[in-house]
Amino acid sequence: MEEVAPIYSFRDSSATKDRLAVQEKLGLAGNRLQTGDYVGAEQQVRAALKKDPQSVDAIGMLALIQGARGDTAGSGASYRRAAELAPQRGDVLNNYGAWLCANGSPAEALTWFDRALADRNYASPASALGNAGGCALKAGQPERAVSDLRKALELDPTNAYALESMARSEAGRRNYFEARAFIERRLAAAPATASVLQLAIQIEQGLGDKVAAGRYQQRLVKEFPDAATANSGANAL
Repeated sequence: MEEVAPIYSFRDSSATKDRLAVQEKLGLAGNRLQTGDYVGAEQQVRAALKKDPQSVDAIGMLALIQGARGDTAGSGASYRRAAELAPQRGDVLNNYGAWLCANGSPAEALTWFDRALADRNYASPASALGNAGGCALKAGQPERAVSDLRKALELDPTNAYALESMARSEAGRRNYFEARAFIERRLAAAPATASVLQLAIQIEQGLGDKVAAGRYQQRLVKEFPDAATANSGANAL
């Protein structure tokens, strides 16, 4: 007589269902964030947080959305909450450090970047190193800045923020040829921003190359007209 395998019935636990629901909500939030629907994105994230109030990924995405909506204080509070809930996750610690650095606390930010780099499972140490290097410049620690930035570029030669920060560091020391090399690499690595083009103008002015400075000025006017207006008359280093 043929043996028939027993039929088992598998049901997801309540915790599993909640976890899947959170992932689904975050996926929807990410899609809406990409389209600029910040209100819809936040609604999805808050729905996820109802399922799991301690979801680090949901809190981190909420911080991102709050920042995009101009709620700087709320964004910072959310980044900090995520870091408190996940004190060993390098990506989360790096995000909070980046917020601190961008909002006037570069020295404090460096401690969070150090914590991020202590996570041996962190998949993007070049990001934290680049952020730390750029932040060290703001904190008046040029030696640490150059050390961290060079380490970041060893790991990721196209790290846009590290390249821009190295260009800024070299320009600040009037090493304009070196600064030019870094700013050219930065422009090749990622789309230009107003601050990058302004820095390129300043570097070429430092080299005395009016033609090159003029080309960058034309790009600034074309691509970032508002920034070009603010930049007029204030190009010199």
